Amino acid sequence: MNTLLPPIGFGLDELDDQQVAHLIPAAWQAGFRAFDTAQLYGNEAALGRTLRDIGMDRDAVFVTTKVMNSNFSEARFLPSIQESLARLELDTVDLLLVHWPGHGMPIERQIELLNEARARGWTRHIGVSNYNATQLARAAEISEAPIATNQVEIHPYLDQSTLRQQAHKLGVPLTGFFVMAMGAVPRDPILARIGAAHGKNAAQVVLRWAHQKGDVPLTRTTKPTRIAENIAIFDFSLSPDEMAMIDGLAHTEGRILSPGNLAPTWDQ
Repeated sequence: MNTLLPPIGFGLDELDDQQVAHLIPAAWQAGFRAFDTAQLYGNEAALGRTLRDIGMDRDAVFVTTKVMNSNFSEARFLPSIQESLARLELDTVDLLLVHWPGHGMPIERQIELLNEARARGWTRHIGVSNYNATQLARAAEISEAPIATNQVEIHPYLDQSTLRQQAHKLGVPLTGFFVMAMGAVPRDPILARIGAAHGKNAAQVVLRWAHQKGDVPLTRTTKPTRIAENIAIFDFSLSPDEMAMIDGLAHTEGRILSPGNLAPTWDQ
């Protein structure tokens, strides 16, 4: 289904400038081509400098950033994108998302402004993040440009089947953050056991699981030694039984991130 987005991405959430300068070249060397930042992360400028300093071919790298909700106003939305481009040292990004649906600006207006940014040449593609199934359907319905993705929390302990079913119906791939579930995945004995059968670790199993679901997993690590492992997920497959076993890890308290001032009513 997904022909637009690279199959895996490197996330910059909570990475400081020094870490970005250290990790992005290692990620590139390992084979990562998609890098996911946001206004909220405070490291757009560090990513821009790093891409410039190591001389990456602009056409070979896929850069995503996100408009943070404090810029969801008529006065700030579009200017904040220009500021992001200046920090990134780019004329255009590959993908521009709204970070959360929030409650201060109707999603219809969010989508209109994303389309305006695209019309101005500031982004090649547009998408959303943390939209529920109803909001995603509405965004896809009204958007002039295709909605390229909905970036949401994805890991084995959270059942996203309702949202995923809607997304697939709309032809919108999910991009997954928190795929390691804040460290729970590498410690999970079931995932470790599945990995052992393939000569892989638990993290690789879950990244592969997300990929086989049709999702685009984002990986984030502060350890360069882990980077090459995290992209080595395309040389094995999980069986239907293994996929079902991983699906079975989901539970009702699995969601990690749900800020009350920004989050929608989540799908059940």
